[in-house]
Amino acid sequence: MERSRREFLKIAGASAAVGLGARPMIEAVAAATGHQATPQARVARHPDALKATRWAMVVDTRKIESAEQIEKMVEACHKEHNVPMLENERHRIKWIWETHFHNAFPSQATDHVSEHLEHIGLPVMCNHCENPPCVRACPTKATFKRASDGIVMMDFHRCIGCRFCMAACPYGSRSFNFRDPRPFIAEINKAYPTRMKGVVEKCNFCVERLAVGKLPACVEVSDGILTFGDLDDPESEVSQLLKENYAIRRKTNLGTGPSVYYIV
Repeated sequence: MERSRREFLKIAGASAAVGLGARPMIEAVAAATGHQATPQARVARHPDALKATRWAMVVDTRKIESAEQIEKMVEACHKEHNVPMLENERHRIKWIWETHFHNAFPSQATDHVSEHLEHIGLPVMCNHCENPPCVRACPTKATFKRASDGIVMMDFHRCIGCRFCMAACPYGSRSFNFRDPRPFIAEINKAYPTRMKGVVEKCNFCVERLAVGKLPACVEVSDGILTFGDLDDPESEVSQLLKENYAIRRKTNLGTGPSVYYIV
């Protein structure tokens, strides 16, 4: 009993000392013993990490010949990011998907669209806007724009499922998990986190791949349809493509500043 009481008083005394400003003493002891007084988190950047000040995607619609090409991009993206396969269309999760030109560009579609554009599908995704309305709408900052490269991100742990960001997005680029997605993933990629019921998700330009020097999964399997690079670098491949070809963006009249371009 007496021993327990002594141990308690030692712990209480030490706690009080810290509260009264004993930090310098603790730091001195830590320095003498070679230990940190306060553990510091260290994040090491991968030596091969790809960097940009504004990432952008260019879609060359002239190279699209079949729906199978777009399906290959969808499969690569969804497998990489543990996107579930749900039969109910209303519950379906989409990071990248195929749609018709008239749906992607309702304000630019006319009765005289080229025959090629009339008969092919287009890959669409989050546009990682320069002025993203979804970020302004999110009450918890679960969705935010990275200052370093302009990618619009999702923090699944902060998301409360209010879906304000979905209402604010003019491109329909966000999906809501009405069900627990894990039972509907055929093979889980352990390198990327799974989500839970009640959160929003979307394309993230494969930030986890960029961090280790890899291009987005959809770009790698796109047969040259997709090009990814730094829009602020005049020598980048995306900048050169946009200089040499006519390209359009989705709903530019809204002032969002999409970072996905379509060569037509």
